[in-house]
Amino acid sequence: MGKKAGKKKSKKAAEAVEAAVPGGGGDGQESGARLGNKDYERELKTLHVELVKLQRWVVHAGLKVCIVFEGRDGAGKGGTIKAITERVSPRVFRVVALPAPTEREKTQMYIQRYLPHFPAAGEIVIFDRSWYNRAGVERVMGFTPEDKVKAFLNAVPLVEKAMVESGIILIKYWLEVSPEEQTRRLTARFEDGRKTWKLSPMDLKSYSRWYDYSRARDDMFAATDTAWAPWFVARSEDKKRVRLNIISDLLSRIPYQDLPVEKIDLPKRQKPGDYVEPKYPYKYVEEKF
Repeated sequence: MGKKAGKKKSKKAAEAVEAAVPGGGGDGQESGARLGNKDYERELKTLHVELVKLQRWVVHAGLKVCIVFEGRDGAGKGGTIKAITERVSPRVFRVVALPAPTEREKTQMYIQRYLPHFPAAGEIVIFDRSWYNRAGVERVMGFTPEDKVKAFLNAVPLVEKAMVESGIILIKYWLEVSPEEQTRRLTARFEDGRKTWKLSPMDLKSYSRWYDYSRARDDMFAATDTAWAPWFVARSEDKKRVRLNIISDLLSRIPYQDLPVEKIDLPKRQKPGDYVEPKYPYKYVEEKF
């Protein structure tokens, strides 16, 4: 990627980040104008091409990338991760969404169950929620005593510093959604049969504790927004905009080059020779559409 192209891409990404961060430039998502499907698909296609270039470079250069997504229920983490990964290889882009810890895992060092999922060379690992569960849902819902939460907040910057010093590119995103938009999205989950699986009893319990989550978020930022592993905040009132903004920002934070692609010509197929299609009674799928 040339210097001019790199500068243009960085400028575009910077503008997207500025619009996404609370208090950033422009009216951003506060204007209430939703991004149309046609514009969204056009921009997303362009960004997907860049993600494929990034993927090839990560494998070529042996980069280790770890991306953390956090935010309240309904903030749009899952949709954003899907937008990032839908056109790339799952062998390079791995998504990690751990279930609740087992009884054995509860007795381990807290970070221990996350360590096996950290990236090796040539991998991008995306955490759909992460070790920051301890600073968020575990704290708010009373699953972890305050002394352990405070110990976690004191220790995690050191753990993340060790990650970065080992060569891991660590990027942390917080998706910020308003209470009104969260209500709309959670309501849609039990009104739309396609989304009922997204609504858990924990979502309902945590919904009423908006300001407890706000306090937990504030404490988390104060303790873990470090120079070596800063938090990047993206407003997610418009799901389409936040996906584009985050992908654009992500591409600006990982140095990569557009590797040359070899020209590919399909070889000629072999001639049938003595092969004859069998008269086998195949059980075809009914063509209803």
